[in-house]
Amino acid sequence: MDEKNDGKFITFLKGLLPYIIIVVVVILVRTFLVTPGIVNGASMEDTLFNNDLVLINKIGLKFGIDRFDIVVVDFYDDAIIKRVIGLPGEKVEYKDNILYINDKEVDTPIEFEATNDFILEAGSDEYIVLGDNRNISKDSRVIGPVNIKDIKGKVGFRIFPFSEFGGVS
Repeated sequence: MDEKNDGKFITFLKGLLPYIIIVVVVILVRTFLVTPGIVNGASMEDTLFNNDLVLINKIGLKFGIDRFDIVVVDFYDDAIIKRVIGLPGEKVEYKDNILYINDKEVDTPIEFEATNDFILEAGSDEYIVLGDNRNISKDSRVIGPVNIKDIKGKVGFRIFPFSEFGGVS
């Protein structure tokens, strides 16, 4: 190559560099921080609806998972969105539509569908998750407690539909 072609090639690379940086940043953000997700089904109604577009916060897991957080769980290569009810090591019981954690009544800040009676215990690395639409949800009552390693992120923000744009509780 001669100097003229070398100069064109360097100019080409300099022009390409911002795009390479953007692609790398997007990949890093999606891999480690946040990624979009689409709600599939009605198991989280009246909080989230079928085809809602949400942001899944992956970095939020580093700061812990709290009761009533909405999480994305990897279940046999399928992502399901549920609400955390029981934390590691807890016994969760619903009796007469009242939530008990370790035999103590717990007020729920959200009004849920009626919940049939059940008792579940979570292991030291497990969470008990339920859908808000309890009548149709395939959740810990069916699949059992979920391991922390199967929780992929927290859902805290809805992007679409625009009429519902904002935080999700």
